[in-house]
Amino acid sequence: MTDLVKMAELAKKASIKMSALNTDIKNEALKKIAQSLKENKEKIFEANKTDLYSAKTLVNAGEITQSTYNRLKLDENKFQDMVQGVLDVAKLDDPVNKVLLKRELDKNLILEKISCPIGVIGVIFEARPDVISQISSLAIKSGNVVILKGGKEAKETNTSIFNTVKDALSLIPEFPQNVINQIFSREEVSELLQMDKYIDLIIPRGGNSLVKYIKENTKIPVLGHADGICHIFIDKSADKDMTEKICVDAKTQYPSACNSVETILIHKDYPYIKDLIITLKENGVWMKGDEVCQKLIPDIEKATEKDRSTEYGEKTVSIEVLSDVDEAINYINTYGSHHTDSIITNDKTNGNKFCSLVDSAGVYINASTRFADGFRYGFGAEVGISTNKTHARGPVGLEGLTIYKYKLTGAGQIVDDYVKHKKSFTHKTLN
Repeated sequence: MTDLVKMAELAKKASIKMSALNTDIKNEALKKIAQSLKENKEKIFEANKTDLYSAKTLVNAGEITQSTYNRLKLDENKFQDMVQGVLDVAKLDDPVNKVLLKRELDKNLILEKISCPIGVIGVIFEARPDVISQISSLAIKSGNVVILKGGKEAKETNTSIFNTVKDALSLIPEFPQNVINQIFSREEVSELLQMDKYIDLIIPRGGNSLVKYIKENTKIPVLGHADGICHIFIDKSADKDMTEKICVDAKTQYPSACNSVETILIHKDYPYIKDLIITLKENGVWMKGDEVCQKLIPDIEKATEKDRSTEYGEKTVSIEVLSDVDEAINYINTYGSHHTDSIITNDKTNGNKFCSLVDSAGVYINASTRFADGFRYGFGAEVGISTNKTHARGPVGLEGLTIYKYKLTGAGQIVDDYVKHKKSFTHKTLN
């Protein structure tokens, strides 16, 4: 087992060096990583084949789900996206040392709010091997240090990608050591969660049980989401072709993703309910419906109360018919996970009302929920999607991995002069 205390100590020291690292060196590191990934492509795919072979046995034994297996698979498209994601991060502005606020408190007494890295981040994720390169690149550009723990199902792939990243960084003399770290066992995770002396933030990327366990077993701040229960509400004015296109994409494009739609809500006066159900069925979607849906299509399975808060992670969706946009908003705020929810409508008033009142990290009008992604938002990549209401929300990219500090530059001023009214504050905002 890794000497985790030593790893954490070295990571903390490395985080100090990273906070002051030159942007050019960060970008050089990212370009080296992208190049190294391309050069080691075959090796990485071979490692993934080994994981997939073992995982297939676990699926057959019922120990992991088919959706977990699907997330584990690294194909050509995922690999190209992985490489491009690293290069895209290199092109982004450095989020560190930006002046967020500049204020004159008094003459020659200047306050600045400056962005800075969070420090050491522990990232615990399940069967998503492309996470290694995503998080490593974001950590490097934002000046952070990471300790990574991937799912056992992807151990060979994770290790191959991790070693590729680590070897690339070793080629840059100016780049600090111990910036990207990896652990493997559950015991190490338990130990890591107690290291609030060294670890500044924990980011879990996985199912409800993983997130719940982490939140209940650490004093370290946790950033992420437990469930991805996303909704689409089809208003009565929604365009038929647009509705069918969006719903099919949101459910079938990548069903195991956390931004896949799980519940479709339909206005009772939408005239094409039956057509939508038939279209979804033709695209391989298994549906669970309320009584209205069952009357239209008799062989639809009856939805239960549990379905209202279920993340299927596969080509299954629940459908309910509601009276209006207000009922839809209340339904989503009651049963949703505050992840991403969309309305399909030609009524601007209802669209704006939906976006104002739905309490989610992402609220969309006439768009698929699958757009909830750091790469698609132009963040280069993401460390995950947060439903938190502190620090960062939605897809967490570079800005979500920074915090800030206050820098005050004076000329010998003391507080006592202001308390005794010898001097007065100007509190003037400066450009």
